[in-house]
Amino acid sequence: MNTQPTLTKEGGTTGNAGDSQQSDGLKAGLKNRHLSMIAIGGVIGAGLFVGSGSGIAAAGPAILLSYALVGAMVVFVMRMLGEMAAARPSSGSFSAYADQALGRWAGFTIGWLYWFFWVVVLAVEATAGAVILESWIPAVPQWAWALIVMVVLTATNLASVSSYGEFEFWFAGIKVVAIAAFVVVGFLAVFGVLPGSDNPGAGFAHLSDAGGFFPMGAGAILTGVLMVVFSFMGSEIVTLAAGESEDPQKAVTKATNSVIWRIGVFYLGSIFVVLTLLPWNDKSIVEKGSYVAALDSIGIPHAGQVMNVIVLTAVLSCLNSGLYTASRMAFSLGQRGDAPKAFAKTNKRGVPTAAILSSVVFGFVAVFFNYQWPDTVFAFLLNSSGAVALFVWLVICVTQLRMRGIILRETPEKLVVKMWLFPYLTWATIAMIVFVLGYMIYDGGSAREQVVLSLLVAALVLAVALVKDRFKKATRDEIDA
Repeated sequence: MNTQPTLTKEGGTTGNAGDSQQSDGLKAGLKNRHLSMIAIGGVIGAGLFVGSGSGIAAAGPAILLSYALVGAMVVFVMRMLGEMAAARPSSGSFSAYADQALGRWAGFTIGWLYWFFWVVVLAVEATAGAVILESWIPAVPQWAWALIVMVVLTATNLASVSSYGEFEFWFAGIKVVAIAAFVVVGFLAVFGVLPGSDNPGAGFAHLSDAGGFFPMGAGAILTGVLMVVFSFMGSEIVTLAAGESEDPQKAVTKATNSVIWRIGVFYLGSIFVVLTLLPWNDKSIVEKGSYVAALDSIGIPHAGQVMNVIVLTAVLSCLNSGLYTASRMAFSLGQRGDAPKAFAKTNKRGVPTAAILSSVVFGFVAVFFNYQWPDTVFAFLLNSSGAVALFVWLVICVTQLRMRGIILRETPEKLVVKMWLFPYLTWATIAMIVFVLGYMIYDGGSAREQVVLSLLVAALVLAVALVKDRFKKATRDEIDA
């Protein structure tokens, strides 16, 4: 049996099942159970718990179609990413693939934009967690809670990749169990068979008894799309983590194949339960939050505190994964010469210390901006990273169009995960993402601001990439001369 690792174009190795050390310095410290829970929990962000009430208020029961449309888009993007990641597992994931398929400028640009997105998310989630913790223990100020949370999770990531995986296993596990229990209990209450339930058990009547299924018009579906699209960000994390797993190809294949039911159960299932337990225009959905309002309607005691615990878990999970993701992207950029060389160095435990600390430092700075200048500097950071999720998905689609040919030409036996109806469905997904970006500009308000500012930041990073490439080329020409 051949036990030699396979050389990738990025310069690392894909490794084999059971390898504990990767040639790029990272260690295969994530177990299959870690990867499975990262894959499942990656699609459950705090935005699902916190932001769904606003979407319901804006579109009514038709918000289900908004979630279904965005969910389908994410499934297609994940299928494309899974195709590439199963063939070439990499800590840089789509950034490394864009580098190979589209050019150094593409890998550099999307890699740094993605890093920027996640370090801003660190500040958002640290603040959200601090708000909840301060409400429980007001003696400790909010800024101190944010600091404590960041320090603890930084220490977790610095310890080893397995400690990150273990923390994420339990964080994600709590989210998964909570949503699954909510769906089961909710459906029992919907049909009036839950013992002791305070809900009248109206069946599916609430889907149409308050102005019909489209109370705000069919156009509200698109408004709903803009409100829910960013709650799906994070599903691609598993493809970065796969590079540090025992069997990357198997992990990616499994995660890709299961994304449909994960989105169906956790997003569509839970929102469907909320809409069948309560009329969509019930004021408590916005005032308390959709899940708290639904639990209150059933008669679950202390529903608000129960949901705060679950939201805090989701926040900590997002912080933990955000720090991991940002650091691994920085590590990959360092490997390719697109970031300081120190970012590509690992310690004896296989941890990229400099990449983690640099991401944390920017995260701390962003937290400071959030407290010092929330409506100016931090608002700019937030809006200028707002559309990055869509940019990343768009680049994944375009990259897959080129990578399919590269994989077939160089390692056809590794094309174990295939995008459906290639290339037609890939082009359809590209059109869908471009349409959403266009509608955000047309819709105006904060959506337009997010796209415009994100485009400006992307243009700036792209300009740096092009100047860097030109400088390198000029230097090579001088040496050759």
